[in-house]
Amino acid sequence: MGKTAIEKIFAAHTEEEVAPGKVIWLGIDVRTARDFAGANVVKRFCEAYPGDRVADPKRTFFTFDCNAPANTIAYAQNQQICRVFAREQGIRVYDVDSGIGTHVLLEEGIAVPGATLVGTDSHMNILGAVGAFGQGMGDVDVAFAFRHGRTWFEVPPTMKVVVRGRYEYPVTAKDLTLFLLGKLGSRGALGKAMEIYGEAVEALDMAGRITLCSMATEMGAISAFLPSSEPLWEFVEGTTGRRDFPYPAADPDAEYTEVIELDVSGLKPMIAAPPRPDNVHDVAELEGERVDTVFVGSCTNGRYEDIRLVAEILKGREVAKGVVLKVAPATRKVWGRLLKEGWLEILYDAGAIITHPSCAGCAQGQIGMTGEGEVQLSTGNRNFPGKQGKGPTYLCSPATAAASALFGKITSPERL
Repeated sequence: MGKTAIEKIFAAHTEEEVAPGKVIWLGIDVRTARDFAGANVVKRFCEAYPGDRVADPKRTFFTFDCNAPANTIAYAQNQQICRVFAREQGIRVYDVDSGIGTHVLLEEGIAVPGATLVGTDSHMNILGAVGAFGQGMGDVDVAFAFRHGRTWFEVPPTMKVVVRGRYEYPVTAKDLTLFLLGKLGSRGALGKAMEIYGEAVEALDMAGRITLCSMATEMGAISAFLPSSEPLWEFVEGTTGRRDFPYPAADPDAEYTEVIELDVSGLKPMIAAPPRPDNVHDVAELEGERVDTVFVGSCTNGRYEDIRLVAEILKGREVAKGVVLKVAPATRKVWGRLLKEGWLEILYDAGAIITHPSCAGCAQGQIGMTGEGEVQLSTGNRNFPGKQGKGPTYLCSPATAAASALFGKITSPERL
């Protein structure tokens, strides 16, 4: 019997038999902790392994992105605890000026095809965008991985999703992602790895691959894997100088728990209404509802391509009176490119607030919070009550966010 993508990655990192349902010891290539729960990882490590060293400092990292720079004394203290531990252990810290941790791992060539990575981020499965296995874990498990360089996993079953048809702009990767989420629901891939195929998937640029894989969490999936593509290899070569990584492609006779086929021909811009990410509708169904604030950013839509698209739409225009547009680039590299190419100036002229690279409001860390009754459109990945404040949050694409910011109400980018 052939192996699925995740089974191939696991088989390359263990000496045990790999089959769905089996519990194995898995070698972990990269171990990370972010400022959220990072201090607890240090605490657990020091309690369990007093005086010990991490397994491999060169494969161990801290990334500060949830609250960056810290805007509370508690977060500042947690970050400093991690810095002190990192100095003692010889660990690199991607500090508060770096950006979203998973994106930094991608940009720095740390997350590569076929690699295994764990961290305290629930969206570590975003790394499936380059064919890596990323998994968010609790502080005790991450501390164990810091010390031993491995941890145990139950090999998940894999489901296959085949996307038929193509779509055209202004439909984007976020609309495709919301469409799949709406069809599968929040439990449709629960406890499973996903492999997503189709012409529309293979055509995604790297930013689109990141968007799709980032919301595997909202579908309940352990991880999501996509076919390799030229944009993928251009990105990997640009970050590592190499293209010779073994990409985890499933065997033709791999076994899946289920195969789902969905047609995206004629797909329209999509939006997820409160109170759940899988409460998905065509934007046209909700057009005209008031919008108070718009947030563009997060690990789902904070890439250069996402924010440039917003700037292209807003060029020569102004955000509607009474609407606040907040923009948070994913990383310092993204922020710098947008700055040097003039896109941030366009956003400034349109009336946007532009902040430093971080998770920002998606993690309740910086801009992007709402008050009671304040209606927000967000390019993030979650809209549960209280996630970004007391106001209702809708999830949408950067194009829909930009169009809605212009008109002060939910507006399909088809109207532009």
